[in-house]
Amino acid sequence: MNVSKSLCRFVSITRQQRGRDLLVKGFPLSTAMASEGSSLQKEDAGDEFLKEAFKILIAEAVQNGTDRNHKVCEWMEPEELKRVLDFNLRSEGESQEVLLGYCKDIIRLSVKTGHPRFFNQLFSGLDRHAFTGRIISEALNTSQYTYEVAPVFVLMEDEVLKTMRSFIGWKTGDGIFCPGGSISNMYALNVARFQRFPQCKEKGLHALPRLVVFTSQESHYSVQKGAAFLGIGTDNVILVETNDRGEMIPEDLEHKIQKAKSEGSVPFLVSTTCGTTVFGAFDPLDRIAEVCEQHSLWLHADAAWGGSALLSSRHRNLLKGIERADSVTWNPHKLLGVGLQCSAFLLRDTTKLLDRCHAANATYLFQTDKFYDLKYDTGNKSIQCGRRVDCLKLWLMWKALGSKGLERRVDKALEHTRYLAEEMKRREGFRLLMEPEFVNLCFWYVPPSLRKKENSSDFWTRLGKVAPVIKERMMKKGSMMVGYQPHGHRVNFFRQIVVNPDVTKDDLDFFLDEIERMAEDL
Repeated sequence: MNVSKSLCRFVSITRQQRGRDLLVKGFPLSTAMASEGSSLQKEDAGDEFLKEAFKILIAEAVQNGTDRNHKVCEWMEPEELKRVLDFNLRSEGESQEVLLGYCKDIIRLSVKTGHPRFFNQLFSGLDRHAFTGRIISEALNTSQYTYEVAPVFVLMEDEVLKTMRSFIGWKTGDGIFCPGGSISNMYALNVARFQRFPQCKEKGLHALPRLVVFTSQESHYSVQKGAAFLGIGTDNVILVETNDRGEMIPEDLEHKIQKAKSEGSVPFLVSTTCGTTVFGAFDPLDRIAEVCEQHSLWLHADAAWGGSALLSSRHRNLLKGIERADSVTWNPHKLLGVGLQCSAFLLRDTTKLLDRCHAANATYLFQTDKFYDLKYDTGNKSIQCGRRVDCLKLWLMWKALGSKGLERRVDKALEHTRYLAEEMKRREGFRLLMEPEFVNLCFWYVPPSLRKKENSSDFWTRLGKVAPVIKERMMKKGSMMVGYQPHGHRVNFFRQIVVNPDVTKDDLDFFLDEIERMAEDL
C-alpha cells in the first residue's frame, strides 16, 4: 500500500513501527494508525481537516475512481473487511491523521460507480457539474420545505420540474422531488387514491371499498411495496400479462379490470412502465390510456428508467402517449448520470392535489401571516418534513450541458448499446436474449466447453452457472462489474447497462474480451 510522506510525518517513531507491522500483514493505513490509540481532534483543526479531506476526495474518488488504470472494486469478504477497516466507535475522538486515513481507506475499499467499466446498475458515471451541486447542497445543509430557509432552491426546483413537464408534453402541472423512484411511485398510489376517495385522508381504510391496482408482470417491485405500505395490500395489486418483450398487453388489462369489477372490487389506478428494470421494455401508453379513460382510472407512468429518453428527438417515441398520463416518475440520477438521488414525481393536475393530499399545515413551519407569498412554501406537498435539496445537481448539470448536451448523452448510451449488440453477433459464444429496445442488453455467454451442446439435457442447467462464476472472477480481479439474474424460465444471464458518458468503444471491446478471457477455462 502506498503511504504518503506527509502522513508519515504525523506518526511517532513507535507508532510508525507498529504501523509497519500491521501494513505488512495487509492492514490499511487507518487501522495501523488507530492501533496505538488516538487523540482528540482539536476543534480549530476542522478547516485543515476539510482541506486535506478534499484533496483525498478529488485524488482518490474523482480522479482514481474514474481512471481505467485503477480497479472498479477492491474485493474483500465481509469478515476480512471488518478486520482490515476499523469500524469501531470509541468514547474519545481520534486524531486528524487517523481520520484522513479512514477517508482514504473508505474510498479505496468501496465500489467505484463512476468507473467507465462499472456496468452493474441503472446508474453510473460521475458528472463533475452535478457533483459540484451535491457538494454545495450538502455544505448549505438546508431543508426544502419553506421559502424562508431555502429561497434559491424553492425557485430552482419549480423551474426544473416545469422544464421536465414540458418534455412530457404538459404546459401546466405540479410536482416534487422525492427520495427515489420507489417513493415517487408510492406518491402516485396515494394521490390517485385521494383523488378518487378524498375521505380516506381523515376516515382511513375503513371508509373505503376494496381497491385494486393494475401493473404489469415486469413492473418495478415498488408498486407492490407501495401497496403494502399504504394499506391497499399486495393481494390487490393485479399483474397484467406481458408479451415476449416484457410490454403490458392492453387486452389483458381490459379483461382483468372487467373481472375485478365483477368481483366487487374498485379499480382506481394503472401503473405502466417506461423502461422495465431487466429488459428495458416500454408499455404501449396510447392503447393503455384508452382503457384507463374508458374506465375512469388514474394512469401512472413509471418512467424512472426510461424517462430521460424524452430529451432525445430520436428516441422519445419510445414514450409515445406519455402526455396522456396523470402522473409520471422520472429519475435523472439514472440515464442522465446526475448522481443519487434525483427522482421527480410529476403531475398533470393543477388543483393542488399534492397539497390537499399531504398537507398537515404545521403552524411552526407554515404560518399564514408570513411577509412573503405563501405559494412558495412547498413543504405541504411532501409526506416528509425535512427534505433534502435534490434539484441543484440536476440544475447545474443542465445549465452546463443544455438540453442538447443531455440529448447527446442519451443518444450516446443507445448507440453504445447497439454497438455492443452488433459486436456480440460477430463473436462466437455471445447469445442475445432479444434485440435491445433501450439501453438494457441481456445476453448469455456460452463458454467453449458448452458450444454446440444446446441439445444436451443439462445444457441450460450448466449455462445458468456460467454468469455467477464470471461475475465472481471479475469482482475479485476488480476489472469491471456487470449484473446478472435469472428471469422467469430463463436461467442466469447478464444485463449490460451502458450509461456512463465517459465510456468509449474501447471500454466496450474490453468488456467483451474480458468475458471471453474469464470464461475460457470453464
